[in-house]
Amino acid sequence: MTYGTALLLIAVGAILRFAVTAHTDGFSIQTAGTILMVIGVVGLVIAFLWDAVWARRRAAVVERPVVQRPVVRDPRERL
Repeated sequence: MTYGTALLLIAVGAILRFAVTAHTDGFSIQTAGTILMVIGVVGLVIAFLWDAVWARRRAAVVERPVVQRPVVRDPRERL
């Protein structure tokens, strides 16, 4: 889950939890909003941890010596 997906789940969950006042039988929209917010927060934490773990691996830079190709001249050319 990426940052954008987690933030989208948090936003949709907050809208369902705090802005929707409709009531249905057998299904609570506010509870579904709370569940979406929790899933979004967990996804955001996992995304932060995933990024922190991979950031250390990306920081290692391998430097290689530059190999210059020899200049090949035409043997008929005078120096």
